[in-house]
Amino acid sequence: MKNPDPSQILFLGVKPLKTLFCLISLALFSSSTSHATASVANATAHEAPKPNIIFLMTDDQRWNQLGCYGNTEFETPHIDRLAAQGVIFGNAIQAVAICMPSRVSVLTGRHYSSHRVGFVAPNDYTLSQADFNYSYPALLKAAGYRTGFIGKVGFTVTEKATRPSTPAQHFYKENMRQVFDYFAGAETVENKKFEMWPAEDPGLQRIYQGEKQKGETRTIRAGKAILNFLDTQPENQPFCLSVSFYAVKHDSDSHVYMPHYERFKDKVFQAPENWVEGENEELPKVVKENARGVPLHKQRTSTPELYQRQVRRFATQAYTVDQQVGLMVEKLKEKGLLKNTIIIYTSDNGRLIGSHGLFDKCILYEESVKAPLIVFDGRNPVSTPGRREDALISSVDLAPTILSLAGIKAPSVSQGRDFTGILNQTQDRSQWHDAVLMEDLFLADLFRSRHDANVDQINQQLIDANKSYRSRGVRTDRWKYFIYYEHNPPIEELYDLERDPQEMNNLINNPEFTDVLERLRQRTEELYKTHSR
Repeated sequence: MKNPDPSQILFLGVKPLKTLFCLISLALFSSSTSHATASVANATAHEAPKPNIIFLMTDDQRWNQLGCYGNTEFETPHIDRLAAQGVIFGNAIQAVAICMPSRVSVLTGRHYSSHRVGFVAPNDYTLSQADFNYSYPALLKAAGYRTGFIGKVGFTVTEKATRPSTPAQHFYKENMRQVFDYFAGAETVENKKFEMWPAEDPGLQRIYQGEKQKGETRTIRAGKAILNFLDTQPENQPFCLSVSFYAVKHDSDSHVYMPHYERFKDKVFQAPENWVEGENEELPKVVKENARGVPLHKQRTSTPELYQRQVRRFATQAYTVDQQVGLMVEKLKEKGLLKNTIIIYTSDNGRLIGSHGLFDKCILYEESVKAPLIVFDGRNPVSTPGRREDALISSVDLAPTILSLAGIKAPSVSQGRDFTGILNQTQDRSQWHDAVLMEDLFLADLFRSRHDANVDQINQQLIDANKSYRSRGVRTDRWKYFIYYEHNPPIEELYDLERDPQEMNNLINNPEFTDVLERLRQRTEELYKTHSR
């Protein structure tokens, strides 16, 4: 038995209505129009306060490993409650499905081929100060918000964009202090280049420099830092807190809160239909021989026992994250902040965990690129029911939407689209995304050589040797197409997600779908040319 199809999910036992949706008031969103309308209605009324915004991002969390997405094997009651009272998206797609470029795309609203902040040449630049100043936290700070960041940074800001993107030192305080008022973060794991400020904050000192509780994990500390940020929030100032959990990515005992592991240690999880025991002979040869997801699958998920070990630990970490979300919501209520706070929950990318015979991410299958996305708006009446939304959303749409919710226009460099019209159901769907662009520019062999002086030469050698599996493609509401464009000859994959949601039947050579294929090929190139500038 496989997990329920997301189109059939239940919200706390109530099936989503397909024809009767409760309109979310336009007054939920700070805009000049709503302010003007309020002034007409009551000339003496004050302008509505700017909403607080909390942006929560997990690391490598698959979209369907949350209860609200129909997976009853995972326990995420607090996140499920946000979904039940908010908007849960069924077609949120990562523009790129690996942490560094994904995080930069979310911050800036730009595609990987545009910002070029990634792990491997030739797209291995740091993020310049100038580009960082166009990120949503920078623009919110300029508009008077108190800004905070907790957790995994995953990229480096420098005065000018430089190579490689993974320098020995990051100097977060020197490069990010002007944007974040409150900071407790590190590179890829909590003990790697960790910095925090304000240094005089006794709460931060206790959390990160004081004596740790036995078994306490990075996720527990992130939860404590969230509460500390809220406890130190000045009155009458809006805030934007960005939390980047290190979970659910790593799975050693130090990353897993063992009291929570007791809930899952004996649980047998149902493997999806596209999980492959052993090797997947149907993978494109260039992927099978070069992508790191293949050997990682062999090591970590290629047998039922290995698969269960991984999923139990991912489920534990998801539960621990969920508990921090619950504590955060209670703190917001306690301080009277929830009614003016918007909470956004997502992940930087998914993880294949044995699907298609792959463990990693990057490759443009659904388990990698499809994101959980939940938007809860505390300004809604408690009685307002949540709803499922199937409009296509790209991860580059997050930054312009966050800015719009704060009444700020996205900068012209942003390539994403504001989806507040989707949230409040005023968007003309004929003018919305018909497809979103996906990219994978990661090469495992090049990652191992990323600090070599001749890295560009090595890159070309890999391409000439037909070892490049870089790809790009599009996702529509029904179709998935992508092409390994540096391979000679190019390799393509085409899936009908309506009939084949687990992407087990590549239709690329089926003449019945020639017209669909040509249309998606053309759409891929159109979007790439538009977004690679």
